[in-house]
Amino acid sequence: MQLRFTTDNADAAVLDVEVKELVIAGWVGRDRAAVLHHIRELEALGVPAPGAVPLFYRVATNQLSQQIRLEVVGEETSGEAEPFVFFHRGEYWVSLISDHTDRHLETFSVALSKQACIKPVAGHAWRLSEVKAHWDRLELRAWIKTNGDWITYQQGALSALLTPMDLLNRYFTDRQVEEGFAMSCGTLSAIGGIRPSSEFGMALHDPLLNRTLEHTYITGSLPVIA
Repeated sequence: MQLRFTTDNADAAVLDVEVKELVIAGWVGRDRAAVLHHIRELEALGVPAPGAVPLFYRVATNQLSQQIRLEVVGEETSGEAEPFVFFHRGEYWVSLISDHTDRHLETFSVALSKQACIKPVAGHAWRLSEVKAHWDRLELRAWIKTNGDWITYQQGALSALLTPMDLLNRYFTDRQVEEGFAMSCGTLSAIGGIRPSSEFGMALHDPLLNRTLEHTYITGSLPVIA
């Protein structure tokens, strides 16, 4: 899948990236006790427990999209803001992605629910090397529109999650990273619980360099026909 990113760098103002391998990292909280507690909560709702923590889901690259308007099947899907790291021309870059997921299908198979929905991606990126040293200070936030008003849906520092460097080291245990690899690096809990919304906004803010990655998208619901 071909993606295009603008950057703040004069030597790479525009990146045309062909993503050849997409991985979604799940269960990436640093507090293992909290992760296990969340697993038990989801099990009570019918969501199968992961086979490992963290767990890496492979997803088709054609599920990536930088479009603003998307379509989903049914009324039980929702977004999750996550850092998005990709390898391009010999270095890692970071952007922003929503792991939009079918919540009904998730009760049968988390892996299939990841595959069922398009993954919206922001159109701007930073060099990972520019934020690596202060990664934990980056702030992730998401909003959903409810009754015409934007309300905060997710909010917190990335210190709550495993770093992308840790995740990459865990994933690449027997091979080297290749051009076009991309990983969605986990998310924060939803404030007030996971729930659907047709409009989703997300941002990753760097307080040290005073800049923000942002993306907003709208989903239209297709009917479920049996």
